[in-house]
Amino acid sequence: MNLLDAHSIIADLGLAGVLAILFAETGLLIGLVFPGDSLLFIAGVAASGSAAALLNGVSLSYPALLIGAPLAAIAGSQLGHFFGARYGRKFFDRPEGRFFNRSQVVKTEKWLKKYGTGKAIILARYVPVVRTLINPLCGVVRIKSSEFLIWNIIGAILWTDGIITLGYILGEKLKGSIDTYLLPIVGLIIFISLLPVFLEIIREMRTRKHLS
Repeated sequence: MNLLDAHSIIADLGLAGVLAILFAETGLLIGLVFPGDSLLFIAGVAASGSAAALLNGVSLSYPALLIGAPLAAIAGSQLGHFFGARYGRKFFDRPEGRFFNRSQVVKTEKWLKKYGTGKAIILARYVPVVRTLINPLCGVVRIKSSEFLIWNIIGAILWTDGIITLGYILGEKLKGSIDTYLLPIVGLIIFISLLPVFLEIIREMRTRKHLS
């Protein structure tokens, strides 16, 4: 079993594995390495008519995914926010860490100011690494737990159920042959989810060049 491979997680651990990884990716800092987008998409396929052909007979319940996935993501994010509010400032207030440092706090404050709290939290769901870090960092910058919860719920439902449904619909339309298209589709989803990161890097580079 490979916890970094969505296909392996679903085939070996089923629904419990999907929910556990979603919780870890959004609630625990080790979740930075987990395959959130591709896991949701393949889970949707695993609930469709293509499940048997793709996963050697393993199939998931579509209704269970639609209910369980957002709940796992919401619970994980709330844990991350709690961690950030309780312990995060000291944890992130160090210059030497690659991900956990003061600059990440500053970037999060800029992200929240640029998009507004609600939009920033929702958009972060679609960006790998950011969707893990934004939860504790919202706690660090003192976003109220009640306010965070509202946008956390909205973002979690849109992200998880949206991608799961995309996989389910495609799996239903391409019964028995989706394995031919799976890798390109997953690659496209990952590329799209990383696009905001690339655009932000380009903007930062242009800003620094302009200031210099």
